[in-house]
Amino acid sequence: MIDVERFRVLLEDERGRKLALLKALRSDITSVSLARQDSNVDDEHDPEGTTIAFELSQASALLEQSRVGLEQIEAALQRISDGTYGICAVCGVGIPDGRLEARPWTPYCVSHASGKQ
Repeated sequence: MIDVERFRVLLEDERGRKLALLKALRSDITSVSLARQDSNVDDEHDPEGTTIAFELSQASALLEQSRVGLEQIEAALQRISDGTYGICAVCGVGIPDGRLEARPWTPYCVSHASGKQ
């Protein structure tokens, strides 16, 4: 039997970390964007231009990755509320504790996880 409350705590802690990370990334993106607007940077000819573009691209990718991770956590918390947490969304078999330890937000057993995570 899965200790659902333990996983709820793990997921809520992870949600808090993701929310803090999202806030920090949004702030970083805003700061870099404002710095870029306030300067007369010509990205093609300024050696720092590519660095700014890279930083924005990297922060945007991390923001999207964190947003998706937060959605997965929220979905797992909803499954806990629904009473379906720890049950594979494809085959209905229980997800092993070891897998839930590694990925507490997963809706898939090992057999059905390929290409879905």
